[in-house]
Amino acid sequence: MWNFLKGMSILSEIIANKKIEVERAKQKFSVEALSSSEFYSRTGISLKNKLQNTENKPQIITEFKRKSPSKGEINIGAGIVETAMAYATGGAAAISILTDTVYFGGFKEDLVQARKNISETALLRKDFMIDSYQLHEAKAWGADVILLIAANLEPAQVQELSAEAHALGLEVLLEVHDLDEIKSSDFSNIDVVGVNNRNLKNFAENNVNASLELFNFLPAHLPKISESCIHSAETVNQLHNIGYRGFLIGENFMKTTDPGKAFKDFIAECNA
Repeated sequence: MWNFLKGMSILSEIIANKKIEVERAKQKFSVEALSSSEFYSRTGISLKNKLQNTENKPQIITEFKRKSPSKGEINIGAGIVETAMAYATGGAAAISILTDTVYFGGFKEDLVQARKNISETALLRKDFMIDSYQLHEAKAWGADVILLIAANLEPAQVQELSAEAHALGLEVLLEVHDLDEIKSSDFSNIDVVGVNNRNLKNFAENNVNASLELFNFLPAHLPKISESCIHSAETVNQLHNIGYRGFLIGENFMKTTDPGKAFKDFIAECNA
């Protein structure tokens, strides 16, 4: 599947590679160049408001990804425009788009093309954000929301990156996966908090126990989402009943030949 460096977790290797990628990107495109993008000055679409204003029905954040460290190739031939448009017209609360190429098969062009074709659905740049430069990239490429992962950031980094994201007009989804991360995180500039049910050390399949166990420790004032390892409407409804408003689901749809139809059928089952 993947040949990871000896002694390093999958997450550690991804971050090591990401640092190299970011430095290379800085040499190619300055922040000034990014700020000249057609999307840089646009007003973002609020995922937070979407989740807060739809309490009666679970909201699905669909995801576009071609492969992953745990599953390998999922849907290498998937087209971003048709898939994203199907997600949007099907009623996705937002669309998460992977922009990491090496480990997830994504490209910045995926986010750009989705933005060019979708005007009323929030787009989440899903990547391993470690540098403020990436926030400017996200803004330039048309994102409305960025992901910060507590597992690969120090609390001070979460605070700094989330504050700068807000200054750029981006909303922030903070992802946690255990109690220590919740206790150490500063939620001052966080718009949505998500619980990742997957083991980030090896990206192995898990269950939704993390979402069940951590809910009562999450900030009461923030909308909450459950991420990963969600395969059934029954699980969505179970978590929605305890207070989760959104559910980030990718592989369950992307592994099919028609992700848009798979999403449409899934949401109909959730709302039945």
